[in-house]
Amino acid sequence: MTDLDEGRGARGRRTFLVVTGAAVVAAVVVAGALGLGGGGDGSPAAPPRTASTVSVTRATLTERTTVDGTLGYGPEIPLPVRATGTVTWLPEAGTSMERGDTLLRVDDRPTVLLYGALPMYRDLGPAPSGPSSPSASATKAAEAEGEDQKDQKDEQAVPEAPAAVHGMDVMQFETNLAALGYTGFTVDETFTAGTAAAVERWQKSLGLPQTGTIGVGDVIYSAGRIRVGRPGVRLGDAVGEGALPYTGTTRKVVVDASATEASWAVRGAAVTIRLPDETPVKGRVASVGKQADEAGGGGDGGERAATVPVTLTIKDQKAVGKWESGPVTVEYVGRQAENVLTVPVAALVALAEGGHGLEKADGTFVAVRTGLFADGDVEVSGPAVREGLKVRIPE
Repeated sequence: MTDLDEGRGARGRRTFLVVTGAAVVAAVVVAGALGLGGGGDGSPAAPPRTASTVSVTRATLTERTTVDGTLGYGPEIPLPVRATGTVTWLPEAGTSMERGDTLLRVDDRPTVLLYGALPMYRDLGPAPSGPSSPSASATKAAEAEGEDQKDQKDEQAVPEAPAAVHGMDVMQFETNLAALGYTGFTVDETFTAGTAAAVERWQKSLGLPQTGTIGVGDVIYSAGRIRVGRPGVRLGDAVGEGALPYTGTTRKVVVDASATEASWAVRGAAVTIRLPDETPVKGRVASVGKQADEAGGGGDGGERAATVPVTLTIKDQKAVGKWESGPVTVEYVGRQAENVLTVPVAALVALAEGGHGLEKADGTFVAVRTGLFADGDVEVSGPAVREGLKVRIPE
C-alpha cells in the first residue's frame, strides 16, 4: 500500500468516526429529549455502541391523548312536585326508585313515581254522575201534549251529562296502572268507571281513601328509573318544586373538553376511561354540548380556554364497581397511521448533515423521514428503508 493510499484510508476512517460519533451522541440527546433516558460523561469520544438490533416493521400507529373527567350520575334535576302541604317523609339521597315507589309524603299522603313523558297537569277521575237524557215518561208526555206545550217543555230541557275525562294523559296513566297489575279497564284515552274501580284498589294498597280519582299532586312522571339526589327541604318544611332532585341510575363521565381540541368528541366514538384506581373501562361519547363556557383566567393566573361539556356513557356498569363519583382519566384516539414502516424511537439518530437516520447492522447510515410518534415507536419512510431492515439501537 502506498503512502497516498494510507493517507486516503486514514482520512476515510476519520470521516466515518466523526459522523458516527456525532450521530450517536446526537441520538442520545434526542432520546433524552423524548424522555427515553441516555446521556454521557461529557467525554468527546463516542459512547460505546450496542450490538442490539431491531427490524423495521410494518404496523398501525395510534396516537392516544388523555383528558381529565368526572365520574358521577350526571347533573341533578328537580322533580316537578305538584303536591301542597308539609313534607312528612323523604327518601335517603342515593336511593333508586322505580314505577310505583313512593317518592315522598306530603301531609302524610304519598306521591308516587310513574313512567311517562307527559307531566301531570290536572286531576283524573270518572265523569260526574247526572242524567244523560229525558226519561221515557217525560218523552211520552211531550208527544201527547200540543205544540205549544212541547215548545214550553223544550225551554226546560234537562241538561246533558258532563263529558268523560279524555286525553293522552289518561292513556299514560292507565298504561302505568296496568303495568302495576291493576286490570278491569281498557287502556285508552278515556277514564271510565272501570278505570276508577282499578284506581280504588290501588288507593287501598297505598292506604289512601278510595275515591277513584287521582289528584294532580298524587303522581310524578319520569322517563324511567331514577336516583334520588340530595333533598332541597327538610321534614316539616313546606313542599316546593325543588324539594326532591334526581338523576339517572347509570354512572357516566363528564369531560370539560377544550373547545379548540374537541374534534375527538364525536357521538358514538369509543374511549377508554381509567377509574380512580386505574381500572380501565370502555366508554362512548353520548353527547357534546352545543354551548361553550367562556374563556377566562385560570386559578393559577393563566388563561383558561373555553370548554364544552362532553358526556360519556359506560355500558358495563358492573365494571365500574363500587365507584359512584370521583376524578377519572379519559383516553381517546387522536391521529392514526395505518400500515406504515415503524421502528422504536430509540433507534433514531441525528445525522451530521441534518435530519434523522437509522444505523444499519453493518454500521452504515440511511436517512429517514419521521411521521407519527406513538407508544414508543415512530413512523419512518425513505428510499432506503424497507420492511425487515435490521437497524441498531444506540446506547
